[in-house]
Amino acid sequence: MKVAILSGSVYGTAEEVARHAADILNAAGFEAWHNARASLADVQAFAPDAFLAVTSTTGMGELPDNLQPLYSNLRDQLPAAWRGLPGAVIGLGDASYGDTFCGGGEQMRELFAELGVREVLPMLRLDASESVTPETDAEPWLAELVTALRG
Repeated sequence: MKVAILSGSVYGTAEEVARHAADILNAAGFEAWHNARASLADVQAFAPDAFLAVTSTTGMGELPDNLQPLYSNLRDQLPAAWRGLPGAVIGLGDASYGDTFCGGGEQMRELFAELGVREVLPMLRLDASESVTPETDAEPWLAELVTALRG
């Protein structure tokens, strides 16, 4: 199964989590693909069977700049080929921001719903005020994702 990992990061933490997720998925026998600057054409050329979005949150709960162009293109085009494919989201944020905590992740969940991507696990919320090693903290959830994708 080919898993496209879409990521948005400001300081590199979400990208690090995405790379770690790719390593775990590859080790589990999946073909994970991650490109932090991916265009819609890049994702379509990979022809994914599943999706994982890993994104931090900026400002007032927005997506990072590097994910905005892909997000906008996906919203504009809503590729029908992805309807029904499995997907999941890892959101990074800081709970001290209140209502906007993991807002970028919530935007990706909403986009996946619009695309018809089937959420196979509840979004993992990684809190910067509690986590020193988010990539390691994501491992139990990623193990569940591996199981969900195999199921």
